[in-house]
Amino acid sequence: MPPRLPTTAPVLSGFSYLRPLGSGGFADVYLYEQDLPRRQVAVKVLPAGLHGADVRRMFNAEADVLARLSAHPSILTVYQASVSADGRPYIVMEYCPASYGERYRSERLPVPEVLQVGIKIASALETAHRAGLVHRDVKPSNILITEFGAPVLADFGIAASLTGDRAERLSAMSVPWSAPEVTGEHTAGNVASEVWALGATVYSLLTGRSPFERDGAGQNTAEHLKRRIGRAVYTPTGRRDVPHELETVLATALQRNPQARQASAREFAEALQSVQRSLGLVQTPLEIAPDSWAAGGQAIDFADSELRGPVRASVPYSSARKARTTDGPSARSASSDSPGPVAPGTKVRSSWPWILTGLAATVLLVVLAVLLHLWRVV
Repeated sequence: MPPRLPTTAPVLSGFSYLRPLGSGGFADVYLYEQDLPRRQVAVKVLPAGLHGADVRRMFNAEADVLARLSAHPSILTVYQASVSADGRPYIVMEYCPASYGERYRSERLPVPEVLQVGIKIASALETAHRAGLVHRDVKPSNILITEFGAPVLADFGIAASLTGDRAERLSAMSVPWSAPEVTGEHTAGNVASEVWALGATVYSLLTGRSPFERDGAGQNTAEHLKRRIGRAVYTPTGRRDVPHELETVLATALQRNPQARQASAREFAEALQSVQRSLGLVQTPLEIAPDSWAAGGQAIDFADSELRGPVRASVPYSSARKARTTDGPSARSASSDSPGPVAPGTKVRSSWPWILTGLAATVLLVVLAVLLHLWRVV
């Protein structure tokens, strides 16, 4: 499918449009400046014309999942979500100026940095799993870099429940980083497939390519990659500064048999911490929400396809004034503040009795004032 060009950015109350940031299959992302508080934000917008129930379900779910998880320091922060004046749902998020999708292909990332990123993203995934959610699209381009240089996991557009209620109906994947059971369509995503995707992502950050890419034109089509992933023959990174212990961690995560991988994202993170200790590096702490937090959250409704946004009140109004007419040569044009037609059955009252009453009262007051003055003179 050829890349889709971004549609026109919507006018959003309280935000000033700056420029486009990117375009995907189901949404466009723009850079806006928020008026109060003053800051730059990324706004993800559903393009005009995409109004199907499935797309709305995905968009609503992403907003709700981010709201549930974005308190985690390694998950992208969401600020608000609503519907624009032209009826397009949007999500306002933290603006991150870079991503590892841009960096891993163009520069050789240091091993200590990759270990730190892997532990932080594994902590984010473990927290999501404890909340009963799977991301299902872990890859370098979905790890953004904040203005302070911290990695955060983004794009929960195809997230699903671990119960499988939504995953059974919706299948989506990014082939180079997807597990064999996902590319083979045996599952739409679970904890084991997330461990694979995390291992494949860390491998990519170290090597500048996904684990099963090969040199040569025409060797990395989706079908080529699926066949290699299905065989899952691990190829070492080839970097001399990558210790054997780290190669073992990655080879375990990329096992064809899901049961042979690390049992959880936490176990994967702890294995990377062990590598840090063996290299004499400062250990990156695990940041995992406690079970009490996971138990206390509201469940995400993945079936919700409602167009959620501001409710604009409509108050019925009927005027007691006689409606102006435009019939006849002496008719006057209605001004912008003239009332509409009188509702059927409404009794129209003339304003003349009130005018005459007012004039009579004024004359009476004048006469009384004159008599009082004459009385004082006499």
